[in-house]
Amino acid sequence: MTAPRLSRRDAAGLMLLLGGGYAVSRLLRATAPLGRDVSGNRIAEAALDEPDGPSGGAPEGDLAMAVYTDYRCPACRKAHPAMLQALAEDGKVRVIFKDYPIFGPISKNAAELAIASHFQNLYEPLHDRLMTGRASVENADIRDAIAAIGGDWNRLQHDRETRAPEIAQRLSRIASETFGLGIAGTPSYLIGPMLVIGALDADEFALVFRQARKLAEAALDRAD
Repeated sequence: MTAPRLSRRDAAGLMLLLGGGYAVSRLLRATAPLGRDVSGNRIAEAALDEPDGPSGGAPEGDLAMAVYTDYRCPACRKAHPAMLQALAEDGKVRVIFKDYPIFGPISKNAAELAIASHFQNLYEPLHDRLMTGRASVENADIRDAIAAIGGDWNRLQHDRETRAPEIAQRLSRIASETFGLGIAGTPSYLIGPMLVIGALDADEFALVFRQARKLAEAALDRAD
């Protein structure tokens, strides 16, 4: 039995309906929050109150964003250029890098070496190199990356060994944050009072920046 053929009028009506549905979905995507409001959450507040850890973006920005990533995470790597584009276009977001190695021992090794690079003040450029370079992030890849940004591989290994308790404590604290916030995967972004799970494109980052600022302003108004 064959399906009945649509008339030209019915086909036009169906196309209009589908087009309208697409337009509505785009509108909802542009206006609905992309994340979860965590205003007043003490774990979220503490995660963003970190003056000494690896950071980037605008140091005196009016919005802080904690970025939870794994160097072997394909979605993290895909979202990284979009994040950089959104940060450059906004210009007022401070970034706090949170290594959350969930893809096994290779990821953990890369995270430890990345954190160790902070003692050479090279975390941000190394993070960028590892996110955009070879996805294997083996020691050879990290050695090439640190050399490319003018770092010292021998010092990196030395800092990793001598600061091992400090590095382990940082990774443990980040793991506790993710558990407390309900973060199960990467990438995840704590953007002011908004928690976003999953990769974003540049426009979505910009949208969340706006939404997070509005939430923060509303919280200040309620406090006055």
